[in-house]
Formats: sequence, structure tokens, C-alpha cells
Amino acid sequence: MVAALFGCWFRVGGARPGMSGRVRPIGPTVVQTSMSRSQVALLGLGLLLMLLLYVGLPGPPEQTSWLWGGPNVTILAGLTPGNSPIFYREVLPLHRARRVDVVLLHGKAFNSHTWEQLGTLQLLARRGYRAVALDLPGFGNSAPSKEASTEAGRAELLERALRDLEVRNAVLVSPSLSGRYALPFLIRGHHQLRGFVPIAPASTQNYTQEQFWAVKTPTLILYGELDRILARESLRQLRHLPNPLRGEAA
Repeated sequence: MVAALFGCWFRVGGARPGMSGRVRPIGPTVVQTSMSRSQVALLGLGLLLMLLLYVGLPGPPEQTSWLWGGPNVTILAGLTPGNSPIFYREVLPLHRARRVDVVLLHGKAFNSHTWEQLGTLQLLARRGYRAVALDLPGFGNSAPSKEASTEAGRAELLERALRDLEVRNAVLVSPSLSGRYALPFLIRGHHQLRGFVPIAPASTQNYTQEQFWAVKTPTLILYGELDRILARESLRQLRHLPNPLRGEAA
């Protein structure tokens, strides 16, 4: 089940045979956001569908090649320049509407390829979004980096990767381990983001209520119903964000 605070109801389905997504309201909220309501609703619908699979399935299904794109989609993959290069997979619709970019990080047991296997990159491309999935240092095709040993270094690594890829005003999706990168970046550079989608991120305990309260980025908080430890800890901290939406997936 997915529950979301948005002032409207989402219905999500078609994830796999026999699975349906029912939506129930948790309670009313007022969210100040710079994105239009239609943009947020469309993005939320697509992300909830694929993120439901990400947090709910025991393992990603095997699919075929990365080269699934159509004539209206540009597909890129490579390494960012300079020291500590980051591997990325990117889809860019040629005739897209004026929408935000979506940046996808990953958890400890995954990498950027997971978002292809789950169909998330394909879905976002079909919806007209530019989507960029990154391999964090030491995962996938990104080599380990000494910079990743410190909080400031991790924030700088992520900020530099986004700058090198010319990603601006993005929605940042951050599951589990990737919170070690996303949260320090959010705390010091939240003005660079149009939205934040944490999925039970790690390291929330490293920040104070005041630091979270200073973040003005609209946030959709997701967590797994079966995640008894990290989800509860992260939710306890993330609820201090001033513009949160909350969703639960099982």
C-alpha cells in the first residue's frame, strides 16, 4: 500500500500481476512548492510507481539491453571528468516539456543499473523527463574515492557530478545508503534542488532539528512498511523538514 500526503489521491497499478496500488490519505497538509501542481502530481505518480517496486520487491528482475530507447530519446552513459569520476546513465527526451531533471541515487546492494532494470529510467523518459542515475563511489562502474570518507567530501562529490552533467533544479531521489551523500548536499545546497525524495536514507541522525528545519525544498518521504529500523529512524528526523509529504510502501 502507498499512502501520500498531497491534498489529492494517487492510484498506482500495474506493477506486477496481482499487485495493485491503493491510496489512502494520512491527513491534510499544506505544502508550499515552486513546482506546479500538475508537474508534482505527474512526477509523484511516476516515482511512486517505480519506487514502490524498488522498496517492495526482494530483487530486481533481469531485463535485456540498456539500448531500449526510441527515436525521441537520447541515451548516454559515461564518466564525469576530473578527479573521482562518477559513472552515470542518462535519458534525455528530445522533445520534452519544461520539466525538472530527476537524479537517482541507489542503496548499498544496488547501482545505477538497478533503475534501468526496474524500468524507472524508461518511465521517466516516456513522461518527458531528463533522468540521470549515478553510481556512487565504490559501486557499479565508479571507483572508490578518498573524498567519500568525509561528509564534506561526499557532498562535494555529488555537487560536482551534478555540475559536470549540467543538472540544475533537480528532484533528487535518495534511498538508504545514498543518504550519506544526499543529506549533506541537501543541508548545504538545498537551494539547488526543486524536490527531494528520501527513501529511508542513512545518516539522518547526524543532523539537528534546526538543520532540517532550515531546508525549504519540497520533500516526499518514502519508506518500506517492513523496514523497522532505518525507516523509523529516518522518519523521526525527516519530519522536521518544513515541507514534507509522507508515503508508505509495502
